This record gives sequence, structure tokens and C-alpha cells, in this order.
Amino acid sequence: MSSRTSASYSIIVRVQIENRPGMLGRLASTIGEAGGDIGAIDIVRQDKGLLVRDITVNCGDDAHGERIAQAIRGIDGINVVNLSDRTFLMHLGGKIEVTSKSPLKTRDDLSMAYTPGVARVVRAIAKDPSRAFALTIKRNTVAVVSDGSAILGLGNLGALAAMPVMEGKAMLFKEFGRVDAFPICLETQDVDEIVETVVRIAPAFGGINLEDISAPRCFEIEERLRARLDIPVFHDDQHGTAVVALAALVNACRLTGRPLEGLRVVVNGIGAAGVAIIKILLASGVTDIVGCDTRGAIHAGRTDNMNPMKQWVADHTNAEHRHGTLAEMLVGADVFIGVSAPGVVSASDIAAMAPDPIVFALANPDPEILPEDVAGIARVIATGRSDYPNQINNVLAFPGIFRGALDAGAVTINEEMKVAAAHAVASAVADDELSEDYIIPSAFNRKVVDAVAAAVAEATVASGVSRRR
Repeated sequence: MSSRTSASYSIIVRVQIENRPGMLGRLASTIGEAGGDIGAIDIVRQDKGLLVRDITVNCGDDAHGERIAQAIRGIDGINVVNLSDRTFLMHLGGKIEVTSKSPLKTRDDLSMAYTPGVARVVRAIAKDPSRAFALTIKRNTVAVVSDGSAILGLGNLGALAAMPVMEGKAMLFKEFGRVDAFPICLETQDVDEIVETVVRIAPAFGGINLEDISAPRCFEIEERLRARLDIPVFHDDQHGTAVVALAALVNACRLTGRPLEGLRVVVNGIGAAGVAIIKILLASGVTDIVGCDTRGAIHAGRTDNMNPMKQWVADHTNAEHRHGTLAEMLVGADVFIGVSAPGVVSASDIAAMAPDPIVFALANPDPEILPEDVAGIARVIATGRSDYPNQINNVLAFPGIFRGALDAGAVTINEEMKVAAAHAVASAVADDELSEDYIIPSAFNRKVVDAVAAAVAEATVASGVSRRR
């Protein structure tokens, strides 16, 4: 059972309670003794001698929720009427819908929105295709594309299983960035077929967000789509994580008084996120980087367990050709960034780092090391989880990046735009707010999106990738 309760495993228990003193107290005590966290108690109705209440309880996992329900069923005078999973309730019927911007109330409305008036707009776009950005939804739409091959930390579960995640991504685009996004889940994991399919649907979209596509295929897919399309293509698992990680690192350096350029960094996990983090660190002036995988340090001349992206890492990092295990690489390092697996580092590994070590343990849902295990050892620790301080959350990046790219008419998303986005995120934490537990702004800080969008739009124009002249 998970040691922490979470709203993601919350249940609503509808109970019928005998209306006599002490019954609600017994119910609350039973839930607490079973490890549940009561969020709300609502009265549904009152019958003769009976109360019907809905009890919202945060649990640690599915099995924990069932144990809590069983404990409640064991109380004399209390009957469990129904047990609902709040997360599944939220997903009933899907989480997004399409609405019309222009109401159709009259014959004139219909004539302009559809035939015959729409024909005039069709001819205008055929004559000048660039007008599609002004006269259709293309100017503000993003396709959220997945093949379901690397869903969250769950693995290859296929296109249909990817839908809830892609719907959620579309929600975040709309809620945080005012971007209309659509889930596109493809029933193929063939690189050629994915590329061709996305190219064929691209006319309807102003940008492409690739999501939950396994490495190393994701690198090739993104590269080929970037070469063939004149709209932004962004693999969020790579670049969104990298942008927010850089933002957090900028602020960790502000806190600890280190220059970014002087850091010695170890990155564990050379998949999509790990490679993107290394690239954005290099673009930001960090030169002393060692990448590690399950075989240890990646270095020039290594042949074991290599692929093209690992070879790129070998060619562009580890100038001192360090060899050895992850633990050996951490000795004397300033920063550990993990995008790998739970439990791969120990407290003693972190203690062997340079003074005031910075630890980003980003494996989800279980980090490389728990914050409580390095309390008093690490100066700063961040995770990918919302139940710890300093969550490295991609929602701080991608809505603003696409908002800025779409507004500026970007034809691609380059490294300059990503670095600008990272510094915009970092700047949302004021000097008087900065602390060990607050190096990254809240995902619900709505000012972040506007700051990122403005920075990205400026970088788009400055780097020469705006279609607008």
C-alpha cells in the first residue's frame, strides 16, 4: 500500500447511518484507523431514524480503498449503500467536448456559417493558403498525437488506452493556454505510418504535440515531422520536462549561489526526457555533464547497450571520459537529475555529492529516491509528484510554449524558444519567495502561461522562425 493518500485514489462512500449519538464519530475513527484521509462529509438526505451521507476519502491505492470500505461495513448501525471512484466518475463520457463559437439562430447565421457563404471563404483560402490561419481554427489548434507505446509510467498499452491521457492533455491546453487541442490516438506503432498519418492530418492544425511515444522511436518521429511540416512539432515528454527542469535548476542555482555554467551534472536515464534535458543544459552553457543508464556512464568509445541517441550523448558530453557506475559518477557532483526508475540511488550516494547537492528525482510515480530519505543531506530536492514540494510539472511549459508559438506564427519550436520558456518559468518565483521548498511556481499560477507565451513569442521572432515578416 502506498504510504501517501491522494485524490487520484479518492472514493465516495455513501452510507446509511442510524441517527444516534456517536455514530459519525465511530465512522470517522474507523476511516482514520484504516489510513484514510477524509476530505468531505455531505448530507444526502435524512429519513426516519436514518441519515444518508456521502463520505469522500483519499486513499493510497485501489486495494486501500476497498479495505476502508470493508472496515466501514463492519460497523454496527452503518450500511454501505454505494462505493464510487471519483477519478472514474470524472472520466465518464470523456473529459472534453466541442462547442460552437458562433450561434446558429437564424437563416442568415446558417447562410454565413455554412452554405452558400462558406464557399467564399473556401475560395479565399484556395487562392492564399496562409489565410487558413486567420479564417479557420488552424490558428489555435494543436493535435495531441500518441501511439500508446509509452503511457505515463505504465508502458505500451496501445492507442485506445492512451485516450484518457490525451484527453487530459487537451484539457490542460485549453484551461491553461486557451489552446484548442484534440486527442489523436493512432492504431499503429510503425514510425513511417505515424509520420505519414500526422503529415496528412496536419492541414487542420497549427501545431503537433507528440505524447507517450516510446524512445528511441520518438526522436525519429519528431525529427521527420519537423523536417516535413511548417508548424511547431513538440514532443512534450522530451522538451516539456526539459524546460521545467531547467527552470527549477536556474532557481536552485539562485538559491545555492552557484553559476549555472559551473555545474557538474549527472543525468540518469537516457530516454526521451533525459536526452532533451542534456540538450537544453548544453544550450544554457552547462558543459560538465555525464549521462548514465543501467550500464553506468556513457562515454566516447562505449559499445555496450548503445543506440543513436546514446551515441549523441557520448559525442557531446563527458569530455573527461569518466567510466563507472552511477554511484561513482555522483561522487563530487553538484546536481543529480533522474528520469529513470525508483530506488536507483541511495542516501549515501547523495551524501557523496558536492556540498549542498541538488537532487531532481523525476521518475513517476515513484522517484529515484524519496525526499524524506535525503532530508538534511540534499539542499534542494524536486520530484515529478504533486504531493511533494517542487513538482517538475510539464503544465508549466507546454501551454505557454504553444500559446506563444501560435501567436507569433512559429514554423517550428527551436532551442532558443525552449530556453526562453525555462527562464520565464523560473522568473515567476520572486527573490523573496525563493526557498528550498519553492524553486518552481505552482501549476495553478496563471501568470506563468502569459510570461512563457510572451518570452516564446519574442524568441520566435528573434530566432527567425516566425512566418510573419
